[in-house]
Amino acid sequence: MLGFLLRLLPFWVREPLLIAVGSVLGVRITYLAVRDHDRVAAGLGVVFLVFTAIRVHAVVRALRARRNPNPAAPADEAAGDVTVRAQAAVGPRPGPDTAEKHNAWGQAAAAVAVFGALAAALWVAPRVLPSDDGTPQPAACPGRQHEELPKAYTQTRRAVTGEELCKALNRPDLAQLLGTPAETANSASGTTNTAPLTDGKVAQPEAEVTFDTYTVDVSATYNELSTAQYVKLMKFGDEQDIRTLTVLGRPAVLSSDHTMKFKISLGSGGSGGPVEQGPLARTLSVALDRKDRGGYYDITVWSTSGTLPEDRVLLDIAQKVLPTIPEHPVR
Repeated sequence: MLGFLLRLLPFWVREPLLIAVGSVLGVRITYLAVRDHDRVAAGLGVVFLVFTAIRVHAVVRALRARRNPNPAAPADEAAGDVTVRAQAAVGPRPGPDTAEKHNAWGQAAAAVAVFGALAAALWVAPRVLPSDDGTPQPAACPGRQHEELPKAYTQTRRAVTGEELCKALNRPDLAQLLGTPAETANSASGTTNTAPLTDGKVAQPEAEVTFDTYTVDVSATYNELSTAQYVKLMKFGDEQDIRTLTVLGRPAVLSSDHTMKFKISLGSGGSGGPVEQGPLARTLSVALDRKDRGGYYDITVWSTSGTLPEDRVLLDIAQKVLPTIPEHPVR
């Protein structure tokens, strides 16, 4: 249909239009092919450029023909006289102006249709084609791994997986909650593990989302430890700035502690460096339920620079993330 409409256009409308479209597409596709090292796209860009060059050559030839028309041959004068006499006998033929008047409206309608189709294509293309402006896309949580869950998950009521925690944590507004709205997530991951020193009897899934400034970690521990008992244990440990509060109607506690930093060498020796003290992290621990019957969520935020966000940030994350974490019956 588009080709039929193009053929209806006058030469001096159709050819400049084809040259403009072909040159823009050819240059754009060739640029993307060079940037992405795509041979197929490079070949397509060359096809558009060659097509454009052919149209330019046709326009140049037409311009030369209009500027230098060929004179009529003298040998045809006799034949011309005969033709004139024949036309005088049968009457004058319709001149070219009559045909042009009949086609004027058709050509105008075809021109409007072609330009409308091109405008519609330019409007739809950004919504259909993937973006190539180089804007980094936020990291997504990995897909479901078809692995058998540890036995602790089949025996624990409400236990979620690391994948489900990752989907709850990796929110579109997480960077805004952290106070860095211009950042996008660099990585997102989830693990379905058990708590250490429990002989695999306590489910402890975990998820982590990393930004340029902060890293956010959410874990769930399904044990029988209440928040009050947890606070007593904190006081015996190295946790700092302990503060109890209520979040979503549940007992909660804020604390600070240093992360651990260690290096693993991938060389021939395979040896790693000693475990060192990492940057300070701030953690908000919230009971799994209002009655505080045991178990808790940990929301931890830290940065490699050592700076910590305000406690309000952890509270905002908890109020947005915790209600979206699913709860399951006994598996």
